[in-house]
Amino acid sequence: MADAIDEKTKETAKKLFDGGAKLEPSYLIWKAFDKDLAKDFSRFITGNLYSRTVLTPQERQMAACAILASIRAGEELKLHVNAALNVGCDPKKLAEVFFQVATYAGMPAVNEALAVFRSVLVERGEWPV
Repeated sequence: MADAIDEKTKETAKKLFDGGAKLEPSYLIWKAFDKDLAKDFSRFITGNLYSRTVLTPQERQMAACAILASIRAGEELKLHVNAALNVGCDPKKLAEVFFQVATYAGMPAVNEALAVFRSVLVERGEWPV
């Protein structure tokens, strides 16, 4: 059972985080403090939650990006913007998701999200859109 979840975790992480902008995944900071807990977090988040099929990978990443933009979690947003692009999210739709955040989190959150989005696109060599 552990081997199957470990394989699913690696497969999902590869789809999300390999390629695009060179960003340090959260797993590395977790691992620096507690290797076993980092593995448990990774299995749950990446191996179980992010590998579910109810939402497509694109839908799941757009939801993650909207939430992270709303709570103004810029560093984590960078990872998920890059992941969203890695799994095929349309950059125009992702920008629209950030504009939608204005209704619930305000324009400062939108502005920060768009700045993060642009920085990731620049690093990937995909700016301007």
